[in-house]
Amino acid sequence: MKRRAFINNTSKAAALMIAAPSFVIGNADMKKDKIRMGIIGVGARGLGTLSLCLHRDDLELVAICDIDPITLGKAEAMIAKAGRPKAKVYTGSDTAYKEMLTKKQLDAVLICTPWEWHTPMSLDAMNAGIAVGCEVAGAMSLDECWQLVRTHERSGTPFMVMENVCYRRDVMAILNMVRQGLLGEMIHLEGGYQHDLREVKFNDGVQYYGGGVEFGEKGYSEARWRTNHSVHRNGDLYPTHGIGPVGNYININRGNRFEYLTSMATKSRGLHDYIINHPKGGKDHPNANVRFNLGDIVTTNIMTSNGETITLTHDTNLPRPYSIGFRVQGTKGLWMDINKSIYIEGKSPSHRWESADTYLKEYDHPLWKRYESLASGAGHGGMDWFVLHAFVEALKRNEPMPLDVYDHASWSAITCLSEQSIDHGGAPQSFPDFTDGKWITRKPIFALNDEY
Repeated sequence: MKRRAFINNTSKAAALMIAAPSFVIGNADMKKDKIRMGIIGVGARGLGTLSLCLHRDDLELVAICDIDPITLGKAEAMIAKAGRPKAKVYTGSDTAYKEMLTKKQLDAVLICTPWEWHTPMSLDAMNAGIAVGCEVAGAMSLDECWQLVRTHERSGTPFMVMENVCYRRDVMAILNMVRQGLLGEMIHLEGGYQHDLREVKFNDGVQYYGGGVEFGEKGYSEARWRTNHSVHRNGDLYPTHGIGPVGNYININRGNRFEYLTSMATKSRGLHDYIINHPKGGKDHPNANVRFNLGDIVTTNIMTSNGETITLTHDTNLPRPYSIGFRVQGTKGLWMDINKSIYIEGKSPSHRWESADTYLKEYDHPLWKRYESLASGAGHGGMDWFVLHAFVEALKRNEPMPLDVYDHASWSAITCLSEQSIDHGGAPQSFPDFTDGKWITRKPIFALNDEY
């Protein structure tokens, strides 16, 4: 099935939205004006999510769960300051969240915990009939990806992957251009996660905590768990910020799919050099003897069924400014975010870049035009507001999630397959079809209405 057989512009695709099937909220076929929400994990990411929830009148924050008394205290203080009723607190063990899920008090839960907990918590919530908004990254294995898909299909419980970059303002403006054909037919796309994470810190909105060369039990916040992945794994550990937006540009799982990938990893030097050269580290520091398995730069190439190619780059352990490194290239031109430039054949000066600003303003997505004032001040330039808004509105309206379990599974599979490809000398690895063939007839729905 060729891409052009599905969607040529926004108005046509919006018409397809009308026929999209409904899902079930909490095993009750009904619409709701207010959602009873719980949050599992109120650390670095969870506190930001909590702040957004407290600004919504259509959310009742019923329960929070975490094993860290410090972050729980911060969360309770935020709730009290907002004038909201006290939320029920669940803590004391890694599995305290299970009790939270059995109290029949929740419509939905937001999972903001370390990566390895995302799948078990999502499975338990869906099995309890509680809708899931799950943070990125995702599954630790292909088997976990399948468990998420099958549990969602069996239970009918809504699931959304909370990939905020899909809602970044320039990303959505480019989506608008792509759907209106300004860049022509899609040919090649690039993205990734290029972010210096050597000194993991936690900012609670007042000050920074942590930092330095400690991780694991001696670390704080993300340093307690995230760096351990760099010790034990070698692959694209965080693909969703890049693959989510470009997947929407080419209708992955909705008329298109990933077929296979190949991955390569450089040698690992960045974290070791950082430790031995850091004022708190040195050659005699215990962590100077740690062998980090993750290559400093992991490059993954993906082939799609419709013939587009995608390149993803994972680069978190070397000195660099932050960049996702988007490149969106079609038969009529391309956009690149790293130099904020665009080239449109017949419009741009011949063979010369021009600033993308004018185009981004002209093609500003209708959702940003509508909700700019509400998103202003929200985390990550406002896109955190949009991803939560989409989850809540889809629940209230009992409509399909715009970033669903099939997206989550196929994006998460990139990590697992990239590890396998690297381990086998860059050998191609085939993607499972998590939709069981439904990708052929499923229609695009992401950001195709004027509400969310």
